[in-house]
Amino acid sequence: MANHSGGAPITGRDQLVGWFESGCRTPDAWRIGTEHEKLVFRLSDLSRPSYEGPDGIGALLRGLAERFDWEPVLERGNAIALRDNAGGSITLEPGGQFELSGAQLETIHETCKEVHTHLDQVRTVCRDLGLGMLGMGFDPKWRRDEIPWMPKGRYRIMRQYMPTVGSLGLDMMQRTCTVQVNLDHSSEADMVKKFRVSLALQPLATALFANSPFKEGKPNGFMSLRSHVWTDTDPARCGMLDFVFEDGFGFERYTDYILDVPMYFIHRGDEYVNMAGRSFRKFLAGEIEAEDQGYVVRKGDKPGMDDWADHVTTAFPEVRLKRYLELRGADGGPWKRLCALPALWVGLLYDQTALDAAWDLVKDWTAEERNHLRDEAPRLGLATPFRGKTLADQGREVLKIARAGLQARGRLDGAGNNETGFLEELEHIVATGQSPAAAKLKAYYERWGESVDPLYREFAY
Repeated sequence: MANHSGGAPITGRDQLVGWFESGCRTPDAWRIGTEHEKLVFRLSDLSRPSYEGPDGIGALLRGLAERFDWEPVLERGNAIALRDNAGGSITLEPGGQFELSGAQLETIHETCKEVHTHLDQVRTVCRDLGLGMLGMGFDPKWRRDEIPWMPKGRYRIMRQYMPTVGSLGLDMMQRTCTVQVNLDHSSEADMVKKFRVSLALQPLATALFANSPFKEGKPNGFMSLRSHVWTDTDPARCGMLDFVFEDGFGFERYTDYILDVPMYFIHRGDEYVNMAGRSFRKFLAGEIEAEDQGYVVRKGDKPGMDDWADHVTTAFPEVRLKRYLELRGADGGPWKRLCALPALWVGLLYDQTALDAAWDLVKDWTAEERNHLRDEAPRLGLATPFRGKTLADQGREVLKIARAGLQARGRLDGAGNNETGFLEELEHIVATGQSPAAAKLKAYYERWGESVDPLYREFAY
């Protein structure tokens, strides 16, 4: 297997550090990328559809491609993703969760327009197929063995490997949905400050957006079961990354972290070659042997830059660095909260005064406190105690900073409105102290007759 089959040959560690450095952009070029996943279900019986069949996920993808401006991406003859000319894509998670990876946009007004267009399109095609979509952090009704797998090669490898390193990895793959935002930085120092602020505050995002209180039809004891699932998925590639707060953190230290995250696969031709558990650092040194799907990796074979770019996506910390920062702590939810997440983080990170204020708020938090919040927020949500107060109290302070940051940005829509209106959903949540999960639990006991079925009617897109 020649070196070039994984892209341009890697010449050394410095090239990998440079890959991260190449993401730095001047502030005028900063963009907002929003990604959100939804559960697809049959209207007839609420079941999760398979890929195949007249009402399957494949039919949904084909319907979108036929009726709207999407180009199918094929794997072994199956449409497994869609792309458009604006830089957006639609992809499939392992259990058929439907994800929009949005284009890089300048304002949250544009983000919300993109979300609205996407939901209009999927509603149009779903209506013809007898399907619906639900924004939740965790499937509220179905067992794993009742959820079909999607025909994507990388999932074959992850499905085999996940149970060897954690007890909840398959739940993560098949039953969870998130919304995340991807944001830029101008320099290594700017990246470090944004990484630290956003990582410290991920438990707050988890609490604000907590929306997964059910499992297999019953309350599960958590406000965000999705967030808890990540704590026992794979400790080598998940978590709060305490080293981010250590002196000297930067692109080099993050590169070393990724080098030591165990691999899943490499992509060769149309095949994903199983490299699960092996060290990318040893692969870079030419010390790996492997054979899968008719491909052989011999000693002396080395990875290319495409292999590195793929490998970076297989680390799953609460905040992930690619050539931009991915903020990953929130449960999936309805339209308003899909716009609220980028509003929160853009307000905090894209205005220097707001970023400085947010850093002042979190800079003396200890590693023990940050990890305590990470552990407790999925269970207690906004009621999580912290320094004599709660995460709801912290949320009020953080949202004030975010609102000021959005006001300072001054990005207006056609009617002259700035972006602060997109925070109102979150401001209501902290004012009432009631997360989306808490509201659903209240409905479950008081209105729904202790059944989760009504939420498919009340909360479908």
